[in-house]
Amino acid sequence: VQLQASGGGLVQAGGSLRLSCAASGFIANINTMGWYRQAPGKQRELVATITSGGRTNYADSVEGRFTISGDSAKNPVYLQMSSLKPEDTAVYYCYARSVSLSYWGQGTLVTVSS
Repeated sequence: VQLQASGGGLVQAGGSLRLSCAASGFIANINTMGWYRQAPGKQRELVATITSGGRTNYADSVEGRFTISGDSAKNPVYLQMSSLKPEDTAVYYCYARSVSLSYWGQGTLVTVSS
């Protein structure tokens, strides 16, 4: 499984960005897709995930501001980010998971200026 992420960039605080992640290869067994992020000097953390059944999960820090949509069957998966804050600055990684394996895409940098 290969994951191709896109959509990062520089935005002012309060602005919006949309990330996309397209999965290719043997995706039939993928049951969850989503996004993680890693800020400088910090550990990678969950941002949002969505299951093949459409169930979503968000980090408390982004709940109400970010929306994840799509799933492995409705390729690609999108992360709509609104009301962005400087603390959202990070490298965002697309993620996919099957029953036994996890997959990571290359990161895309999101920079939110104050």
